[in-house]
Amino acid sequence: MSTAVPNAALVPPGVVSTPAVTRPPSTGANKPVSGPSFADVLTQSTQAAAAPKFSRHALERVNQRGINLDQPTMQRLTGGMSRASAKGSRDAVVFVDNTAFVVSVPNNTVVTAVGSEHMREHVFTNIDSAVFA
Repeated sequence: MSTAVPNAALVPPGVVSTPAVTRPPSTGANKPVSGPSFADVLTQSTQAAAAPKFSRHALERVNQRGINLDQPTMQRLTGGMSRASAKGSRDAVVFVDNTAFVVSVPNNTVVTAVGSEHMREHVFTNIDSAVFA
């Protein structure tokens, strides 16, 4: 025979005592947590917002085309890459003013740079997103 256990919310206090619930012993409450620490995750996430690296090819194009990489441009490029990363992009073109930067988002690397005077001649391929920064 099974005994019915009354709903404690429906029984006035002190009328019926509810049976004690036994819980299985905790398995691993005192075990150390595996995986990266919070500090490691925080450091890694802040490095993602670090200034991008430039490939050798990108540096050659920047020099040949006279593209200005001043502080505001770099900040906007970094912000555009961060936004592309947040959306899961892998290869993107980031437009900063009149310059297009083709970037590898997971590698945080600028692959090439194209100024406005050369954009009509170029077709951007293998790009999964575009960002206007």
